[in-house]
Amino acid sequence: MRSAFHLLVVAILLFGGAWPVTKAALAHATPMWFAVGRAGLAALVSALLLALLGRLRLPRRADMPAVLALGLLQLGAFFVLAHAAVALVQAGRTAIISAVVTYWLIPLSVLVLGEKVPPHRWVAAGLGLAGVAALAGPWAVDWTDRTEVVGHLMLVLAALFWTLAIVATRKWPPRTPVFELLPWCFGLATLLILPFAIALEPQGGIAGPSWPYMLYIGLIVAPIGTWCVIEVGRRLPGAVASVAFLLVPAFGVLVSTLWLGEPIGWDMATGGALIVASVALASRE
Repeated sequence: MRSAFHLLVVAILLFGGAWPVTKAALAHATPMWFAVGRAGLAALVSALLLALLGRLRLPRRADMPAVLALGLLQLGAFFVLAHAAVALVQAGRTAIISAVVTYWLIPLSVLVLGEKVPPHRWVAAGLGLAGVAALAGPWAVDWTDRTEVVGHLMLVLAALFWTLAIVATRKWPPRTPVFELLPWCFGLATLLILPFAIALEPQGGIAGPSWPYMLYIGLIVAPIGTWCVIEVGRRLPGAVASVAFLLVPAFGVLVSTLWLGEPIGWDMATGGALIVASVALASRE
C-alpha cells in the first residue's frame, strides 16, 4: 500500500491540474479533437520510450482483457464523455464528478470481486461522498438547464466506465507490466475517439495557442498520470482506492480556483477537509 500511495501523489499532482488546463485549452480547441490529440500523443510518446528501452512488444493473450478495458473504457469512453462535458461544466466540477469512482467502485468490488469492506472504510466512503457533495455543490446546479444536467450525467457515466476498467484489471490482471501496455491502450482509445471527433466536430481542431496545453497533457499527464492511476487501482483495495482517488478532484478544485478564478467559498474548505479525513480513515488497516 505504501508504494501505491507514492504513485497516488503523482496522480493527484498531474490529473488534479489536468482539467483546468484542458478548460483553458478549449478556448482555442474543440473537445473531441483535443481528446484525440491527448490520446494519440500519449500513445506515441509511450511507444517511443518503450522502444528506446527495448521493451516495446505486442501484448500477450492474457493481457488483452486489461488492454481492452483500459483502452476502450478508462481512456476511450472516459475521454469522450469527460472532454465533451468540460465544455458544458466548470473545470472544477468536471474534475470532481468525473473522478468520483466511490459510488461505483465499492459496490462493484463487493459484488464482482468479492472483497470484504470493513466498517471503518464504509464510514470513510461516506465522509468522502459528503466531501464531494460539498465541493460539487449540487444545489448550485440549474436543474432546469438541460445542457448543464446532461453535462453532469455524462460525468457520472464517465466515472462508471473508469470504475469498470479498474474492476476488470483487478479481476483479470495482465501478466505484462502495465507501463508496457500503455501504447496499445492509448492507441485503442485514439481509434475510439476519432470517429466522434469527425462526426461531431467536422470543422474542429486545435489552434496554435492551445498546443502548449496539448503537449503538456499528451506528453506528460496522460502517459505518466494514467500509469500511476492504473497501478493505484490495481494495488489498493477497492474501498481504499475509491476514497483515495477523491484527492484528485479536490486538488483540481484548488487549481481551478487559483488559476481560472472559479468561485471559492465554505464548500471548498469543508469538502476538502472531509475528503482528507476520509482518505486518512480508509488507509487504516
